[in-house]
Amino acid sequence: MNTKKRQFNANNIKGIVFDKDGTLLDFHATWVPRAIAAVMAVANKDSALALTMLQATGYDFDQKRVLGGSILAAGNNRDIAQVWAPLVSRPVDEVESLLNHMFADPAHGATIPVPNLTQNLQKLVDLNLILGVATMDSEAGIKATLGDFNCLHLFDYAVGYDSGFGSKPGPGMVLGFCQQTGLSPTQVMVVGDNTHDIHMGQSAEAGFNVGVLTGTSSRSELEIEADLVLDSISQLPALFA
Repeated sequence: MNTKKRQFNANNIKGIVFDKDGTLLDFHATWVPRAIAAVMAVANKDSALALTMLQATGYDFDQKRVLGGSILAAGNNRDIAQVWAPLVSRPVDEVESLLNHMFADPAHGATIPVPNLTQNLQKLVDLNLILGVATMDSEAGIKATLGDFNCLHLFDYAVGYDSGFGSKPGPGMVLGFCQQTGLSPTQVMVVGDNTHDIHMGQSAEAGFNVGVLTGTSSRSELEIEADLVLDSISQLPALFA
């Protein structure tokens, strides 16, 4: 638990590592349709089995939302496959491969960005901040889901769970950003919608960790660990201006 909140100092931060889903993209609008399409494919269109599989990975049908910190919210495609595969007696590798393919295919759901995504990222670049993406989606999924918004060129660094830097909440993705950009961890802000993003920043000893409310976690969940909680990334440029 983060018992000591740090005060933000814009002069100390030179780079930002963003989570993708729930931070740059509207999580539920983007991923619930994809998850339903994928689970139906894995379950061979058995609706009752698909329901069980979704619930096992964190979808709450009463609330019609993915629960913060659940496997669907915070895990990678292999994590999901490790739960779903035994329920359908299929190999984990086979299910993971299917998920990687379906989640990167726009035919299975539209990608919905958070409001003014590209404009806000451009504002941060104009403030001489170096930007990166670290996601539990696949590397191919980064291009597939962000490619339509004319923002990929704004990132100096973009890695997924399969890029070789490890998974959240480990420090590898942030440390890889530091290695590529020459920044120290204390010069990096981590921004995400789940506590595993905040824990990644903490494990890498990042300078500041920010939670946003455009994903699966509530303010109360994020405030336990984050140095600061914002409604969305749209509030970030004002911190540095």
